[in-house]
Amino acid sequence: MCRQYGIPHSQFKGVGNGTWTERDQHKALAYEEYLRGACPQCGTRESDWTDPDGEYVEAYVAQSHKCFGCEEIAMKQREIPEGRAGDGMKVLLIPASVLAAQHILDELAHAQQQ
Repeated sequence: MCRQYGIPHSQFKGVGNGTWTERDQHKALAYEEYLRGACPQCGTRESDWTDPDGEYVEAYVAQSHKCFGCEEIAMKQREIPEGRAGDGMKVLLIPASVLAAQHILDELAHAQQQ
């Protein structure tokens, strides 16, 4: 949380005034070092996969999981045109109820203009 909000750990704990103490700085640097040791794709580190003697240990098992939200995004992304027409286009997931409410508001605004 501290990294995400850019605040010192002491402030997060409610004991600091927002000033970065030397201890806060050491903690932040140690955490960054910890993050650099993890694979950016799977999040594991070499030590997760080896025992104290350096021998391989099957620590994790890969499993497939289908995310229906990601499926919706992938299908909509296929509709984005190639090239300049599609540059900058993003696909967002919003609740269907929110989209329905937006449509109703658009219809009301259009009806008031006439």
